[in-house]
Formats: sequence, C-alpha cells, structure tokens
Amino acid sequence: MARKFLYFIAFLIVLVIAGAFVLNIWSKELTRLAFVPSGRFVEQSPLASNAYQDPAMWLSRPGMGVSDPARWQPAFEEAETDQSTATPAPADEAEPRDFAVFFVHPTSFLDRDRWNASLDDAEANRVANVYVKGMASPFNQASEIWAPRYRQATFGAFLTDSAEATKAIDAAYRDVRDAFRVFLASVDPDDPIVLAGHSQGSLHLLRLIREEVNGKPLAGRVAAVYAVGWPISLENDLPSLGLPPCASADQTGCMMSWSSYAEPADPEPLLETYRESIGFDGQPRGDSAILCTNPLTGAVRDEGTADLNLGTLVPHEGLENGTLVRGLVPARCDERGLLLIGDPPEMGNAVLPGNNYHVYDIPLFWSNLRADVGRRVSAWTMPR
Repeated sequence: MARKFLYFIAFLIVLVIAGAFVLNIWSKELTRLAFVPSGRFVEQSPLASNAYQDPAMWLSRPGMGVSDPARWQPAFEEAETDQSTATPAPADEAEPRDFAVFFVHPTSFLDRDRWNASLDDAEANRVANVYVKGMASPFNQASEIWAPRYRQATFGAFLTDSAEATKAIDAAYRDVRDAFRVFLASVDPDDPIVLAGHSQGSLHLLRLIREEVNGKPLAGRVAAVYAVGWPISLENDLPSLGLPPCASADQTGCMMSWSSYAEPADPEPLLETYRESIGFDGQPRGDSAILCTNPLTGAVRDEGTADLNLGTLVPHEGLENGTLVRGLVPARCDERGLLLIGDPPEMGNAVLPGNNYHVYDIPLFWSNLRADVGRRVSAWTMPR
C-alpha cells in the first residue's frame, strides 16, 4: 500500500459519515464488530499549551518548502492540444491578496484497538499527508496553508452512538481547536482566512465555527468556508453557524458544502442516517434540506454544465499520480441537497455503492475550487 497516491488510500474515508455507506456491503452488526473498538475509551492527556508551536505537529505550514504536500500542483493532461476548443484556464492567474487557510484532513485511522489515533502513528500520518496533497492543494495560491496533525477519532467511532465514541470525537476536536488557536495567533491579523475540511475534518470544522467564530469579531475575517463531504441542514444546522450559504461566486463570509453522486444515484444510506441524526439546534434533522453549493458556479442549489468544469483531478493508472482534465463532469444540486454529476466518470476504484463519489468530492472540481477561493478572497474587505 506504501507509496500509492491518494485515490487508493482515500477510499477509507468513505467510512467516516456515520458508517452509512459501508452498510451497503456489510450488515451493521458485522461492520461494528470489525471496526468499532471493543475496549474502554482512554482519556486523552491534554496537549501542552505550546504543542502546536512545534513544526512537527503540522502536515502543512509555512516554511516547509517543497516538502509541503499542500503546495503540490498537478498538471493538465497532455492530450489537450486543441486550444481552440479547450475550456479556458482558471481566471485566477493574478494572485489574490495574502490570505491564510486552515485545513482539517479526513479520517486516516481505522484501527479498533483504541478510540483515537496517537500523534506518532506512522501509517495514519502517512495517509493524512496524502489527503492533504490531494485535498488542500486547490488552496495553494494562499500565502499560508496550515493543516494540523490531530488525535483523530477512529472511523469506528462513527458507527456507534456510544458514550465512548462521543468522547473520542470530542477529544479529536480539542486538538483541532488548539491548533486553530495557534494558527490565529500566527497569521497576520489583517489577512482574511479560509476554513476548509472534508468528512471528519468538516465535522470538527463546523464545531470550530460554532464555538470559536460565530458571534465573534473573527467572523468578519472569514472569506469563505468549505465544509465538504458532511451534510449540513439548512434548518437545523446553518443558523447555529452564523454564516450564510454562498449564493453567488464572489460572495464572502459564506459557506460551501456538497456531497457528490453520479446518476442514477442511490443516496438512501446517507439520507437514512441524516434523517435520524440530531442537528446543532438539538432537533432531529429529519427531511430538512441539505446545503448544496455547486462548485462549478459558486452558487447555492445551482446547475452547471460540464464545459464550466475547469479541471478534475483524475488518478493515473497505477494510482501513483493524478492529472487535471477539463470538462469532465457537470454538476447540479437536486431537491434533496445532493450534488449530481451526470454519468459516472472514470475516477478509479473508490466509487461507493449507489454511485457515491464522496471520495472525489474535492478532486472532481479541483480547478474550480482553486478559482472559487481566489475570487472570494479578492472580493473580501475588512469589516469596519
């Protein structure tokens, strides 16, 4: 498994959203038996107050140079030789103002021998590093990108509502919160910030917004939030976040989120789990609409044709690298709040049952995401 690119390893993160997807393959009982830790939760010792001052605590941060995975820049496929018909390159060549990104990676730890990964778990860190390479790199025009290591909850914690699972997720969040506070103390107070994450990373990011951003002066510095791969209820969640959905491509201080499915789509496992979950307001989410922002247009509940897709990050055969391909998929938000991408594109072996492209939520729209953040940061102005 060593040295493979993100698309092979990344299939593991599909198990993050409450375990709903794996139930298409295994029963709930077998899944829990295989992945939910059987031991008691062991309370995590608080990190030292200066722990995140150590560069080793970050997967990406200023000063790493060419070793920084978030600074990776994929190339467009060589087959694109007819420039008369090719979709124009992203209109973000003029670098936007300085801005800082805080990115929280998805789950890279699946062991069932403990509820939280240790910071020195070599395999979990290696996989997390790969995630940052493929998912944080669309933000690489930022002056600073920060992506912390954290004692993430094992994915089995998302397959049960036990007290131990809740404690494991809370423990992981506390590390993310501590890292975020160091991030804020380190970046220029006059620069806008961008918050981004995927799956478990998005879950922690949403709590971070509720507890550390909403209602505070810091909210005015947020150029955009990309909480991808985690369903957000417009009715039960969004009011607690204090930030509106992004309604237009150049709006600032807003949130984007989407969950990708090819057609015909069967999202019932996700929707069943979503209906039974409790929102940030303490009420069941039920059939409430899910936030869906179209990454092709930057607008909520919108539709975009494939020619608007500036570049999908597609894995090479052998899964050792990836190439950007223009115009590969369209995207439209349906009435449920899911992002539909038309016929199933060839992206590799990590597509889930029901044509769920969760693993590829960000790679499908790599270049559009890069252009989107550039526009929003350029449009941001310091609150008076």
